[in-house]
Amino acid sequence: MTTKEALQRFEETATYYIHEVERFNLEQLKQKPSENEWSIGQMVQHLINSALYMQLRNIDQCLVLNQDPLVSHVGKTEDGAAIFAQGSFPPIRIQVPPSAQYTPEQPESKEQLSQGLHSVIQRMREIEPSLEKASKQNTVSHPRFGGLCAEEWFLLIEMHYRHHLLQLERLNNELFRKVL
Repeated sequence: MTTKEALQRFEETATYYIHEVERFNLEQLKQKPSENEWSIGQMVQHLINSALYMQLRNIDQCLVLNQDPLVSHVGKTEDGAAIFAQGSFPPIRIQVPPSAQYTPEQPESKEQLSQGLHSVIQRMREIEPSLEKASKQNTVSHPRFGGLCAEEWFLLIEMHYRHHLLQLERLNNELFRKVL
C-alpha cells in the first residue's frame, strides 16, 4: 500500500471513529464493560495519543537528517516483519494490565475526542508528502516491531486505527447488550 492509499484509508477509518463518537453521549463513551477494560472514549484517547505523541513524533525523528541519538539504523523484529508483510495486525485481542502509564484517561468531552481525531487527520495529511524523500535507513525503534522508518511508522498508524475497529465493535455490542 502506498502512503497516499494509506492516508485515504486512514482518513476513512478516523472519520468512522468521529461518527461513532457522535452516536453516543459522554456517559456512554465512558462506560467500561469491566474494571479491567477500556471504554470507547478511552480507546479513542489511546488512538489519538499514540498517534500524536509516539507514532507521528517518531516519524518526525526519522525525517531529521542529523545524527539524532534516538534515530538508529536497526531493522525490524520478526513480529515487525510479519505485521508489515501482512499489512495489518493479526485479528486478535491484545490486553495489557491496567497501569497509570498505559491506561488512557476517560475523555472530558465528546469534542475532545472529535478534535483529537481531526488533529491526527491533519498531521497525517501534512506529513505524508515528505515521506517519499525520507531515508529508509533512518529508523526509530518500536518496542515490539524493531526499527521502523518514517514510512513504516506512517503505515503503522493506519494499521493501528484499523485494528481497533475490532475493539470498537466489541464495545458497541457490549454497550447495546446492556441497553436491551
